[in-house]
Amino acid sequence: MTLNLEDTIVAIATAPGGALRGAIRLSGPNAIDVLIRCLADEAARQGLERLRVPTVIAAGLNLGDGTTLPCDLFVWPTERSYTRQIVVEVHTLGSPPLLDVALRSLCAAGARLAAPGEFTLRAFLSGRLDLAQAEAVLGVIDAHDRRALDIALAQLAGGLSQPLGKIRDALVDLLADLEAGLDFVDEDIEFVSPAEVQARLAAAKNEAADVAEQLGTRAHRGDLPRVVLVGPPNAGKSSLFNALAGGVAIVSEVAGTTRDALAARVEFGGIACELIDTAGLDKDSGVRDSELAIPGQFTQVEASASAEKPTIASAAQSHSRARLAEADVEIWCFDATQSEEAIRVPPPTKPRVIVATKIDVLTTQRRKHIADLDTSAKAPESLVLTSSQTGEGLEDLRAAIATAVAAATNAESSVVASTAVRCQESLRLAIDAIEQARQLAAARAGDELIAAELRLALFELGKIVGVVYTDDILDRLFGRFCIGK
Repeated sequence: MTLNLEDTIVAIATAPGGALRGAIRLSGPNAIDVLIRCLADEAARQGLERLRVPTVIAAGLNLGDGTTLPCDLFVWPTERSYTRQIVVEVHTLGSPPLLDVALRSLCAAGARLAAPGEFTLRAFLSGRLDLAQAEAVLGVIDAHDRRALDIALAQLAGGLSQPLGKIRDALVDLLADLEAGLDFVDEDIEFVSPAEVQARLAAAKNEAADVAEQLGTRAHRGDLPRVVLVGPPNAGKSSLFNALAGGVAIVSEVAGTTRDALAARVEFGGIACELIDTAGLDKDSGVRDSELAIPGQFTQVEASASAEKPTIASAAQSHSRARLAEADVEIWCFDATQSEEAIRVPPPTKPRVIVATKIDVLTTQRRKHIADLDTSAKAPESLVLTSSQTGEGLEDLRAAIATAVAAATNAESSVVASTAVRCQESLRLAIDAIEQARQLAAARAGDELIAAELRLALFELGKIVGVVYTDDILDRLFGRFCIGK
């Protein structure tokens, strides 16, 4: 990324489209000089020239054709700004044409249009943020709901950087003790005992493993939590999918109509999710209980020549199993019109909501009996009675799904998905190096070998927080930003 960091850059900082207010951001050593050239008010120009502390100034921006645009100038004249450079934000009317004209005026006065992510890049290069925190800024921008925003804000506040910094500091201290011993190898001085080396390495590995587990969960899950509708054929899953997502799933009285999984982005209680409809799990499809990973639902199917050959039905079953394995929350559906003997709900394998469908055709007595199944079975999950035809119970179901998704994703409260994907391999290599160093210490190998493994661990941890980086890493990260951030 070949950008001159001494340029004064400018960009519209608010979202595209009209609004009551809009903002234009400048950063660079000449930001105030550029702005002064565009101000119509002499008093405002003199105020900016004398400015020594952050403040707000009311002014008028000259658009070049005799028009003056009223604005408020938020000025950071010192290095205590976001980029550690002089930063000015011009807050004015949120009309896109007016903002574009103002932007052209500032560029004509000596500013350069910022590249995507260049403001945050300057914050990173100046040490205001580390690389994980810079990714959190992107997470804030891309947050699709309150939960995603909270995750990004937690990471921006140091939710990942602080534990990694603690591990790095511990390893740097240990490396310093080992290298001090190497400097005085001919002296009878022991800076750190072998037992202490092993203990400190074990503690560092445990802390790194905790972070790795958090990263692994987040990286596997992706951006949106997955809510998967599962159950036997003709249980009303596709009708429920259409009712919840306004989807286009084909609905039929013929069992097994759904073959491919359908997905839609939906929100439940303000939490964005990926809702997935799957083919019914059919005991006659040639799929064994052990393959389904859902114990107790179907009887064992005897092997046969036809069962061993791939069919459309068996492919649909395999696809359903794969979607269920990836689910964060399972929505198990059963047809409430069936006999009690036919309603067989398997033990849960993950957070789950149980849904009785087609209750619009049930008698009052039958509804009460279905509702009591939750108590009689002592199931820990929610049981929701629904009708896709009348909409009854759908709001209760949405609330239950929101609760289940929130519970399922609580462990991911400080890492955004892009960081997890980028950092997972580096953290694995760091843990391997720490473990190798621990084994060398246990074998009483030379301190030179232990120190070499520690340097490798520190190198990999440095890649996560940005102590070690390449232009390629910066290009890939900041290229995903929008202009103005």
